[in-house]
Amino acid sequence: MTGTAISSRDNPIFKRLKKLADSARARREARMTLLDGDHLLAAYLDAGGEPHTLVRAASFDAARFERLARLCPRVKAIELSDALFAELSPVATPTGMLAEAAWLNPPAIAATPLVVVLEDIQDPGNLGAMLRTGAAAGATLAVLSKGCHDPWSPKALRGGQGAQFVLPLVCGADIVEWLAGFAGESLALALGDDGSLYARTLTGPLALIVGNEGAGLSRAVRDAASAAVRIPMTGRIESLNAAAALAAAVFEAARQRAA
Repeated sequence: MTGTAISSRDNPIFKRLKKLADSARARREARMTLLDGDHLLAAYLDAGGEPHTLVRAASFDAARFERLARLCPRVKAIELSDALFAELSPVATPTGMLAEAAWLNPPAIAATPLVVVLEDIQDPGNLGAMLRTGAAAGATLAVLSKGCHDPWSPKALRGGQGAQFVLPLVCGADIVEWLAGFAGESLALALGDDGSLYARTLTGPLALIVGNEGAGLSRAVRDAASAAVRIPMTGRIESLNAAAALAAAVFEAARQRAA
């Protein structure tokens, strides 16, 4: 199954895929996205998803593509010239294989809430990595503000490496409003005056809040949190980036819960 060959940008299938590659609005309206590479496709299949279309670049190994197609027998397969495929790829060096796939809605996780709250994370790679970190540490939910990058963009999906398929998401949230309804402790990761994160007990219902890569947390969100806490550092750097701060905090919570 090498796929139906498409050689024109005017082809309606290519136009549809191009919109999904480029437009958050198109992805949101269709509730579809593009998965880049066989690793991400495998994670999608493991989570119970079934792609709509598999796309191969002409130079992608046909036997390898055939093996992937056999994993999802109802899929439609197409082949694009390398030049057309590069227009869909989220990276400068394309993998050679994409899948058009519907968004997944992971089921609620039955555990003491450990929520990752993200305000205005702009970089898609950062966002994906933060979702991946949360999922790896056992987070039960991720809450994303209206100003966050689209978590279903191809670049964010590459960063997440399957996190979006297993971690329930609330997107476009009013963070202040969401925190007001959260029945647990909410900790803003900031250079705050409320002490060290490591001095706190993190085993109960917990939300960890991280702000924009440059501006940090807004004053309104910091004020809405139960406390603003810092991650102790002994080196000569004044702060961690957003993804590193989240990783330190969420795995400290995971460590305490495991103990």
